[in-house]
Amino acid sequence: MAGRIKAALGSFAFLVLAPGVVAGLIPWLISNWSPLPPSDGPGAVRWTGLILIAAGLAVVVEAFARFAWEGLGTPAPIAPTRTLVVSGFYRFVRNPMYVAVTALIFGQAVLFAIWGVALYGVLVAAAFHTFVRLYEEPTLLHAYGDQYAAYCAATPRWIPRLRR
Repeated sequence: MAGRIKAALGSFAFLVLAPGVVAGLIPWLISNWSPLPPSDGPGAVRWTGLILIAAGLAVVVEAFARFAWEGLGTPAPIAPTRTLVVSGFYRFVRNPMYVAVTALIFGQAVLFAIWGVALYGVLVAAAFHTFVRLYEEPTLLHAYGDQYAAYCAATPRWIPRLRR
């Protein structure tokens, strides 16, 4: 039980530091969470950004909790999980945290109609892809071997598979 509590506290700290800054603080610095005046299009379209924000937040929180409770570790590279986590949203996509953080950023871009936040989202998505391909996947393959290779063969990297 102590291991899970320690992992949960570590995951929470990393949640605040990483996604909190990347998907919260920086978009706020760009937009002040203040929408631009409505354009010629319908204002209701902006509210679809709330769907992306809500879904992204739910996935991030669930994935961080799963790393702590099931994997007995954190998403932080300095305190990784003891076991490979392949349940929850990880059944549908290998990188649900990165997908969710990107959804949070693009949701804010849509809600506030701020092109700067959308451009930032594109840069973050490119950085995530580069990090995953050059560091994370080789590291996980080294740590978990055939188990991770089989998981990669069965589960898409970015676009969630809607069926098991």
